[in-house]
Amino acid sequence: MVAELYHLEPRHCALLIVDLQEKLMKIVADREEVVRNSTLLLKAARVLDIPVIATTQYVARIGEFVPEVQAALEGITPMDKLEFGCFNNQAVRRCFHSLDKPVNTLIVCGVETHICVYQTVLGGLMAGYRLWVPADAVSSRTVKNHETGLARLREIGAVVANSEMIIYDWLQKAGTPVFKQLLPFLKMS
Repeated sequence: MVAELYHLEPRHCALLIVDLQEKLMKIVADREEVVRNSTLLLKAARVLDIPVIATTQYVARIGEFVPEVQAALEGITPMDKLEFGCFNNQAVRRCFHSLDKPVNTLIVCGVETHICVYQTVLGGLMAGYRLWVPADAVSSRTVKNHETGLARLREIGAVVANSEMIIYDWLQKAGTPVFKQLLPFLKMS
């Protein structure tokens, strides 16, 4: 039995994009799908006025975000970290606490599922957030590590979904101006 059923409400959500960096993404399984769906989530978040936070892992060594995601960030500067879990980084925690909206739900996309995404989700759950992970917008260097990471995320209480499921839950209905604005992006996915 599910303890709590709810729809995603954009006004209470934030999107966290974790470490979609050039050097790492070259060796990640399903790179194109992860980049496409992370970019789709980012565009939807922008249209729906959902706060976006982005992180890099040791940018001096692993490099900048992939160009597709970097372009969609439109002025959001990723916060660099050495910690694997975003909630272990003081600057990232401060950023969440300083959001203009009361956020209780985080959508986390990025890499790697079994390391930085897992540790970030665990930290978010421990901080009291509800966590959603789009399985088609996260990955690891190997499919086995990705699958193991998703299984563990489910075990600890994260909702594992897909990008379209999350976006359509944010939207709730067709025919609205926001739906019409996002429809071209959704048709391309």
